[in-house]
Amino acid sequence: MKSVSIAPRALLLASVALALPAQAQAQDAAAPAEEMAQPATDAGPASEDGAGSDQIIVTATKREQTLQDVPIAVSVTSGKTIEQAQIRDIKDLSSLVPSLRVNQLQSSANTNFFIRGFGNGANNPGIEPSVGVFIDGVYRSRSAAQIGDFPDVERIEVLRGPQSTLFGKNASAGVVSIVTAKPSFTFGGNGEVSYGNYNAIVAKGVVTGPLSDTVAVSLAGGYNRRDGYVKDLGTGADVNDRNRWFVRGQLYAEPTTGLRVRLIGDYSQIDELCCATVNLRRSSATDAIALLGGQVNDPRKIYDDRVYSSYEPRNLIRNYGLSGQVDYDLGPLTLTSITSYRKSKNRSDTDADFTSADLIGTFSNDTKIDTFTQELRVATNIEGPLNFLAGAYYFNEKIDQGGALKWGADARGYADVLIRGLSSNALNLNALETTFGALSGQNFAGRFFADGQGLDEKYRLKNEAISLFGQADFKIGDRVTLTGGINYTRDKKRFSTDVQSSDVFSQLDIPAIRNAATNFGIAQFIGTQFFGVPLASPAQVQGFAAAQPAAFAQISAGAQQRTAPLLGLRKLQYLPAFLNVPNAVEPGKTRDSKVSWTARVAFDVTDQVNLYASYATGFKASSINLSRDSRPSGADQNAIESAGIGVVNQSYGSRFAGPEYAKVYEIGLKADWKVASANIALFQQSIEGFQSNVFTGSGFLLANAGKETIKGIEFEGTVKPAKGWLFSAAFTYLDARYDSFELSAVGDLSGTDPAGIPSLATTIAAQKDFELPWGDHLIVRGDYHYESPSQIVEGMPAFLDFGVAAAVDAARPYRREVSEVNASITYAFAMGLEITAWGRNIGDNRYLLNAFDSPAQPYSISGYTNQPRTWGGTVRYRF
Repeated sequence: MKSVSIAPRALLLASVALALPAQAQAQDAAAPAEEMAQPATDAGPASEDGAGSDQIIVTATKREQTLQDVPIAVSVTSGKTIEQAQIRDIKDLSSLVPSLRVNQLQSSANTNFFIRGFGNGANNPGIEPSVGVFIDGVYRSRSAAQIGDFPDVERIEVLRGPQSTLFGKNASAGVVSIVTAKPSFTFGGNGEVSYGNYNAIVAKGVVTGPLSDTVAVSLAGGYNRRDGYVKDLGTGADVNDRNRWFVRGQLYAEPTTGLRVRLIGDYSQIDELCCATVNLRRSSATDAIALLGGQVNDPRKIYDDRVYSSYEPRNLIRNYGLSGQVDYDLGPLTLTSITSYRKSKNRSDTDADFTSADLIGTFSNDTKIDTFTQELRVATNIEGPLNFLAGAYYFNEKIDQGGALKWGADARGYADVLIRGLSSNALNLNALETTFGALSGQNFAGRFFADGQGLDEKYRLKNEAISLFGQADFKIGDRVTLTGGINYTRDKKRFSTDVQSSDVFSQLDIPAIRNAATNFGIAQFIGTQFFGVPLASPAQVQGFAAAQPAAFAQISAGAQQRTAPLLGLRKLQYLPAFLNVPNAVEPGKTRDSKVSWTARVAFDVTDQVNLYASYATGFKASSINLSRDSRPSGADQNAIESAGIGVVNQSYGSRFAGPEYAKVYEIGLKADWKVASANIALFQQSIEGFQSNVFTGSGFLLANAGKETIKGIEFEGTVKPAKGWLFSAAFTYLDARYDSFELSAVGDLSGTDPAGIPSLATTIAAQKDFELPWGDHLIVRGDYHYESPSQIVEGMPAFLDFGVAAAVDAARPYRREVSEVNASITYAFAMGLEITAWGRNIGDNRYLLNAFDSPAQPYSISGYTNQPRTWGGTVRYRF
């Protein structure tokens, strides 16, 4: 496609036109189907004159370009598609964009984003995501700030592959950019009410209009409530419900020619019971729970949506923020400033044993995140061969996390059953307290696994980063464009912990107690058999050993054999003492810096066909393990022992994971022949030091994979065979491999396939707009989303007791295959009223989202399941 110069005034008119999709629909009910509901592809809607050329303006490269002219792999979902496909939450987007996968796991605040199989960040606030999420140009650093409905979305752009050159340290796997409509200088808006199964009620809307000739405002809000689709038979509550609301106000001003100001303020709240956890595999620990009268779901019926808890899993999230964007045209330059401040508060308390027994009485979390960002950039808009963009970005974030993990009232009875099993009925809890008390000279009566004992946790993280970036486009003739970009990022983190354990049993030095028990047994045997006393003195034992070494060795071996079962009790030391940071060896600081860059050539073969080839690198700074599994590195063991600061039962692991370094080789084709479009990308993408975050049953193990490589092909296309018809198809094929990963949570995984990455993901959609003679429209839409079977996790860390192969094999049965059908039918009146009937996951395809070691239940496995079929009706009015 030939280069087209766009004057600043034309850009302004285009942006205003894009900000008024609702009014345009209300005024022109006879718009063709491809204008009313766009597919999740690069192919844009037909233009107003019916030419069918790309007219959607996107900001994937932080400058306004048409989709056809953007030489990167980007999928765009329009606001109309979001409405017609009934995208109820950002996690539903994966049904439209095959390269994107979104999972909600442990709570309403934990959402994982994956692009091309790469992604992480949920469940542990110290881990920044590899997929950056931006809303109106403002980075949302944690998933709690990214969950919401879409009242006035203009489009959602999904940028695939490393985007660190323009988006900095949190886009090593890609970017999800949500763009909402600006306030309009014409009064209008829309409102809608939906009702669905599980008593789902959604009400949302937006109103916009001018305050003066130069100032316009908009106000959007919404309420989303639904009964839970999982019945908790332990508490009687419905879990996995919806109870959230939001309000969002905007002000847009053009006080002088060339100056544009946009201010946004928002507040949202979530108060829900989430998330239901099912038992996937029972163990002897499950049998012990049953002996106490506790109940667990039948692992053979995980999709019956029945679980057991001893108390309700409460999630309370408050998220709010302010942002301001100023754009000023200064001749051929446009200066842009984006400033934001956001605050997120997340409180949760979950029954972490996932049974009706009161084993874990408290598992609470209280996280506060304060984020300030500032971006300054300048971009040219010149009718010449060279255009560039340059800027700087500042990021400052503070995280304060508190929490507690405490034993419940049934913990002692549960521990008693486990102790009997581990000691082959040689010991029980009371006898163990008496025995250990005698050996250590303390009174442990009633103190092991007592109600209320456990961990009190506090973590703090301060993160400051700055990025300098620039990108230039140089045209050679009319059809070839060379692009080069560079980014320098410097990131500093400082973290501290204050974790205190009151769990008496977990702080015992069982090997030392075992040695004392062994020595006592030796002295007792030698005293009674050879000296006629109840207990031989140390001098008598030493003399006997010197006089009869063979007999002493035999006695010693027998005593050690009898006391060996005590070592098995170490499995029950779930909440040991914690070496806090900073300390004499560990400063609690990280400092990273990296230069990322992009090189690309784009060739307009014809006005309809574009080719590009690119190489790009990405960077994500070190992430911090803010969990009870944060342990010193093994490399610091000698220093810690020399300093004498180690705690009882000191273990080693990781405090943080080092940076991720991504790179991608990519070639692509974009074609638009008016009645059909096709976009193809072939790529090889790799990340060195991929930050793996695995739940171990008590906390999170954070480790760097050596290298992970994914080769793939992506296709997105549309066909418009006749007026009102629209067919679209998209698929992603991925071939993933761990080139090296020696220090995973379950051992060496080098040469294996990473879990959670389907080799094939595809979406096929069809839509027909029946234009009725009297001006109304009947719009029918359906789509099918498929993901090939894939293993959910690489292994189960608890099974390492039996070796790496056993840990890997324990995870093999848990696989996911997605096969979902979604559909809607809409009657659109010419006067602006629309009535829609819709269904999501109509076939009720059920599958697992995740699997993990059950907390405090050795060799039991738990997991999360997906949402069942949902359906309902929506009434919408545009004015």
